[in-house]
Amino acid sequence: MFEQPIDYVLAAWFVLAAGSTACVAWDQFRNNPEPVVMKWGFILVTLYMGPIGLLLYVMADKEPAPGEHEKFIAPLWKQGVGSTIHCVAGDATGIILAAVITATLGLPMWLDLIVEYATGFAFGLLIFQSLFMKNMMGGTYWENVKKSFMPEFISMNAMMAGMAPAMSLLMMGRDMRAMEPTEPLFWGVMSLGVVAGFAVAYPVNVWMVSRRMKHGLMTRRETSPPAAGKEHGHHGDGPRVTRPQLAAVTMTTGLMLVAGMSFPALFVNMRLSARDVGGAIMPPGMVMGWDTPGDAMRDMAAIRPGQVAFTAPATAQGDVPLSPRVENGVKVFDLEAGVVRWNILPEVRVEGYAFNRQIPGPRLRVVEGDRIRINVTNRLPEPTTVHWHGLVVPNGMDGPADITQRPIQPGETFTYEYTTGQSGTYFYHSHARADRQQAFGLYGALIIDPKAPAPGTTADHEYVVQLQEWLRREGLTYPAMMMEGGLPNYFTINGKAYPATDRVKMKVGETLKLRFIGSNNNFVHPMHVHGGPFTVVARDGVTLAETARFQADTVNVGPGQRYDVIWKALEPGQWLLHCHIPHHTTNNNVEHAGGGGLMMILDVAA
Repeated sequence: MFEQPIDYVLAAWFVLAAGSTACVAWDQFRNNPEPVVMKWGFILVTLYMGPIGLLLYVMADKEPAPGEHEKFIAPLWKQGVGSTIHCVAGDATGIILAAVITATLGLPMWLDLIVEYATGFAFGLLIFQSLFMKNMMGGTYWENVKKSFMPEFISMNAMMAGMAPAMSLLMMGRDMRAMEPTEPLFWGVMSLGVVAGFAVAYPVNVWMVSRRMKHGLMTRRETSPPAAGKEHGHHGDGPRVTRPQLAAVTMTTGLMLVAGMSFPALFVNMRLSARDVGGAIMPPGMVMGWDTPGDAMRDMAAIRPGQVAFTAPATAQGDVPLSPRVENGVKVFDLEAGVVRWNILPEVRVEGYAFNRQIPGPRLRVVEGDRIRINVTNRLPEPTTVHWHGLVVPNGMDGPADITQRPIQPGETFTYEYTTGQSGTYFYHSHARADRQQAFGLYGALIIDPKAPAPGTTADHEYVVQLQEWLRREGLTYPAMMMEGGLPNYFTINGKAYPATDRVKMKVGETLKLRFIGSNNNFVHPMHVHGGPFTVVARDGVTLAETARFQADTVNVGPGQRYDVIWKALEPGQWLLHCHIPHHTTNNNVEHAGGGGLMMILDVAA
């Protein structure tokens, strides 16, 4: 599935790689006088390196005209290309096969690299060199293993010195899909890794060809095949290298290998595996060091678009009252948590976690003393729970995951049941990975009406204000957090950003009860109303005594806090209700129709 711009680039690259491989294969087996092992070497390398492999083939090996192959491939740089091609074809094949297996098994990256090196070396030495080249090199299979060991060891060291850091740093960058063999990005990283490995291995292969330690490109004419070991481009009179030279090159490539294998550990957590990160995509700007745990990465990861089970209409509203059914005197509500696509503005969609396909979740309204039962079904890709914020309930019904209950696993249903002994403004929200799940929309209002309302606490109109912060970057939605790379760029009231927020219509002289709920995770929002002060009548669900009530035009609503205020319309007009942090009244730092984010209009008619 195309989730990021890089996916389109990769699709084009794979098409080019397939076309390039087809061109090389067609020309090799139709026209080029090359030994079969080299034909397959170029085909495999072109499959891995795409157009770069095709370029190398055309520039270094493709016979320009009949009978000219021997002369064309004679230059040392071309012989070095052939030697490197043969090395990469065998070693990279083993490395890629090992990478798929280790990722599937969930091995940590440091062990992954070791297995890849061992498999690539064994594949290159035992199959591509000693087996496939046996007829050309002469001697027995094990004689060829012995003869090929040092050249293959040197070449493999250099190649892995290039591949290891390229693969590790790219796989463990922001987009962890690169660690999953089922993802196109994994194969894109493999391709880039092979290109890097070829580039690093090429100089040492040129040197080994010049010292007659390795063969280069060869010509084989079907009409008059030369004797074994005497094809053009293969030096059959033994290597011309001194022991000090061999020792120096072996030591240097060995150090290169150690550096290439260990360098990524300075920047990324090499103890993690593909299973630890689960294909997570990190937000831009997130700091990920060598000690960043996989849990932190998964916690801050974007919702994968492919996980969305329901796309809400652009006009869909959150905080829609949910009517209970009554069973034996118990008021029963059904909540289902799932992944949705939700419009916070007509042109801006986010992926979110929602109760009953709406953000915020449905409003639950009961009366003080009611017995209520809430059946919560989990359709999320991760466990969840529900906490009843501010309520006194039996401990087993409180909701903290792994503390008062086993988390509700995907596909499971858990039933919460208790009697409401309080009244006022409350809310419910996830209490499993709440910094992630609540940020994505798993919250909703819980209003408990008192049996006998206190004087001065009712109004002509009522409106619930649930606050939230969102992070939408580069087409993906991340949980907004007070961390590097996690700061929000959109803000909503009841799931919508201004100018898509509601307008409350009133008349002069009427009163409005605003129930502010800090359902957000991060900021304290100073909520301000134009057009005159309001009276604070309740805080955190507790009605204030008449002598404790006070007038204000701004209340600081922190995460988890609730304020009930009564505002009277004194003059006609469009009066703003908004957060007094200016950045929070913008959409991605841009104003629309006079503002954005945490703003709504109280529309008062004369």
